[in-house]
Amino acid sequence: MNSKYKGILYIITAAFFFALMNLFVRLAGDLPSIQKSFFRNFVAMIFAGGMLLKARPSLKLDKGSWGILLLRAIFGTLGILCNFYAIDHLVLADATMLNKMSPFFAILLSVILLKEKISLFQGCAVAAAFGGVLMVIQPSGSNLDVGPALIGLFGGMFAGIAYTMVRLLGKRGVAGPFIVFFFSAFSCAATLPSLILQFTPMTAAQLVILLLAGASAAAAQFSITAAYCHAPAREISIYDYSQIVFAAILGFVFLHQVPDALSLAGYGVICAAALANFLYSTRLSRRSA
Repeated sequence: MNSKYKGILYIITAAFFFALMNLFVRLAGDLPSIQKSFFRNFVAMIFAGGMLLKARPSLKLDKGSWGILLLRAIFGTLGILCNFYAIDHLVLADATMLNKMSPFFAILLSVILLKEKISLFQGCAVAAAFGGVLMVIQPSGSNLDVGPALIGLFGGMFAGIAYTMVRLLGKRGVAGPFIVFFFSAFSCAATLPSLILQFTPMTAAQLVILLLAGASAAAAQFSITAAYCHAPAREISIYDYSQIVFAAILGFVFLHQVPDALSLAGYGVICAAALANFLYSTRLSRRSA
């Protein structure tokens, strides 16, 4: 299996586990987003630490890689906090779709940071995707979900920046488990002070659900890190949208949520833009070959 197909397999696996994580976050109930974020990353940190102890990869990094790791951790943490807030205040599929704008941000940032080329067609696809976002957000004076929706969109932007950093670290040969461990440890350290000062008591059921969210997140994080290390965003990002299908099914079955017609239309526009960009990129790759 070549690197591209490995990337596709990893990103679909990540999509399922991210959708499962989002469901557990919502099922955990009325807890602060920071508290949910801490438990989500604490479990991932334990898993990644165990893998590092077992594999013992080389951790000799240059100064540039440490800086990129820090940026990945900062923007990844901001992305999680925004995403969890959106999950608690929006329909699960809506929150997921807004977060799934991250591949488009990753494409834009790949042009700026990684010097990867983008054509006029790809630029139009990105613009169309943002048009679809407006259909999901529905920014009218009577729409009380605009605030959480915008926060969810910012979460997608921060995630796109974080995944661009992952791609850059993969090119530098930084081990995937170490990327996950560094990010998870940083996120736990960043949210710990607020967790201590504003801790909300939890039931045993809530604790178990948050631990399951953390386990799902760990599986997703390892998968998404492997995906972007194996292939560039422009080649595999379309498959990340399988999370929308997973989220819609899980939201309907467990939360009895059904997105409205305009949101569904927005999903269609965004997914069509992603598909068009993917087919265009595939065509260019074949021509180059």
